[in-house]
Amino acid sequence: MQYHKAAHLGRERAQKAQLKLFDYTGFAMLTYTIKQGKQGFEPVGDEELAGKMVRGTEAMLFICDNEGYAKAQSRPIPAELGEEIFKKMLSDGMPPFTGSIKTVS
Repeated sequence: MQYHKAAHLGRERAQKAQLKLFDYTGFAMLTYTIKQGKQGFEPVGDEELAGKMVRGTEAMLFICDNEGYAKAQSRPIPAELGEEIFKKMLSDGMPPFTGSIKTVS
């Protein structure tokens, strides 16, 4: 797929994830919109899986595709609040992502 087509479709998918995560956390940043595939550029996947990273007393929440590409991420929040929100995302029917999350450093 050509870069600009992958970027356009990926941006649409990531913006949808960003709005959804915003509803949970009050802030969400757009992250990946494209990824390098076997045949060139590909948009991030259409799947919406809940992911989290905990470091010390802080957590970040993500909405990822099935390969772990983060389409949207929260800002760092207290770990306890992050766990509550993550459980809410799961109870709302969002599947968990359990692998390694690929995010913007």
